This record gives sequence, structure tokens and C-alpha cells, in this order.
Amino acid sequence: MSSTTIVRNDDELMNARALKADGVREQRMLLSLATPALLAVIAIIVIPVGWLFYLSFVGNDGQLTLENYQKMIEYKSYARTFVTTFQVSLLTTLLCILIGYPLAYFLAIMPARLAGFFMLAVLLPFWTSLLVRTYAWLVLLQKNGILNDFGMAAGLWDEPIKLVHNLTGTLIGMAHIMLPFLVLPLYSSMRKIERDMMHAAANLGASPIQAFWKVYFPLSISGMVAGSLIVFVLCLGFYVTPAVLGGGRVVMVATQITAILENQFNWGAASALGVVLLVATLVILFAVSKLFKLDNALFGKN
Repeated sequence: MSSTTIVRNDDELMNARALKADGVREQRMLLSLATPALLAVIAIIVIPVGWLFYLSFVGNDGQLTLENYQKMIEYKSYARTFVTTFQVSLLTTLLCILIGYPLAYFLAIMPARLAGFFMLAVLLPFWTSLLVRTYAWLVLLQKNGILNDFGMAAGLWDEPIKLVHNLTGTLIGMAHIMLPFLVLPLYSSMRKIERDMMHAAANLGASPIQAFWKVYFPLSISGMVAGSLIVFVLCLGFYVTPAVLGGGRVVMVATQITAILENQFNWGAASALGVVLLVATLVILFAVSKLFKLDNALFGKN
């Protein structure tokens, strides 16, 4: 082997070591820049969730036990609470899809400037307190409320309909609050669909309905999945709206946790409920990630 080859190999080895050292320094620098954010995540999320897990295994006597989870298996009220929670969350998501998809489609086909103006109406609820919106629906839906008065005056029904303190009122209030969370990602996804694709489908002989279902709708699924996932997960932890509009008849997990803390002051049982709900939510997210690409579901990419 010639001396020139040896020198060349030494240079390549030195360059590789230098590049590796630069990569390590860059990783350390990026880690140092991310350290404040990581510490914030640990302080705000990891430690509280870890403490929640720990409390769920602590009994009334302060000893580690599984009695909090055993109670959830033994008492049927816990099972009914979870069934109600997932039922309300699923129905609210379906209502938002039925209302939000046509609304997002209407906004997507409009000129951008006009669509931005109408989008303000969708975003308007964000500027009002959640509690104010909930009590506004309570005023509208009660027996002597505006909606019942209008229905009887118009001859739609003869006596007041019970629209509040039940599942109906809860779904109406939650759908109104959750609707923007579905419309925004769905609208963003629809805006990315090229109009020429619909024209191409029409030129190939597809009717408007066929072009919509075979071309437009599949391309908008990512945005619908994103919005549905956000709505469903947020509904799982809802408290104010079911408590006010449900009138104690629609008991969700958050309501049950509050009742346990107020009546029994049992942090272990309340923590166990929170842990089970958290695990169920993670399982749902995992299942969705297997059915859809997670970046498509969360960011509406086509």
C-alpha cells in the first residue's frame, strides 16, 4: 500500500471522526435548547400523571392495594358511567360530523375571502366562556325557554317538550361546543383538494354524486378523522356541560370523579377512574393510528 493511500485513509478517518464529533455536539446543543420544554412537560404532565397512577393504588388506610380497581369491577354503577361517557362522546362526534361536514364543504367551495368571513361565525363560540354558552342553552331549552315557547306558538307541539336535564340537552350543548373542533381541520383538508380532480371525474363520465363519493369524499377523510378524533377525546373528559344540561341524569366519568371527591373525599377511587379513562383514551388513539396514518389524522394532510 502506497503512502498516498495511507494518508488518504487517515484523512477519511479523521473526517469521519470530526463529523461524528460535530453530530454529537449538535445533538447536545439541540437537547440543551429543548431542556426547558422537556422540564415543563415533566412538571405539567409526567409528574401529575405519575402521581395519579400512584394514588389509584392507595387505599383508605394508606396502604398499596387494588381495591379501587376491584370496586370498578364489582359495582355496576362504574360500568354504567363509562358506557354513558363513551355513548355521549360517540353521539356528539356523529352529530358534529353530520352538521360539520356540509358546513365545511360549503365553506371550502366558497371564495377564500367570503369563506373567511363565514369562518368567523364558526370561531365565534371560542370567544365566549364555556360556562356562559352552557347556561345559554339551559335558558333556551328549558320548559319555559325560548325554543319551547316558539314551538308552541308555531303549533309544532301543544305542550313543552323536555329538552334539558336529559341526554338530548347534553348532546345539543356538547355538539354546539365541539363543532368548531371538527370544522377547522375538515375545512383545511377540503381546501387542499384540487377542483380539477372533480372536473376530470366529470369528463370521464362520473355524475356529480359519483364524483363526490369516489373522488372528493375519500380525499377529505383525513380531515374528518382529525376533527372526529379531537372531538371524541375532548368529550371523554367533559364536565360542565353534562353537569348543567344533564341535570344529574347524565353521569360521565368527570362528573363521577367530582362526586367521589365531594362526597367521599376518596382520592384513590377518583384517581382509579381517571387512570382507566386515560388508558382507554390511549387505546383508542393507538387503534386510530393503526387504521390511519397519525399525521394524516391529526394534521389533515392528504
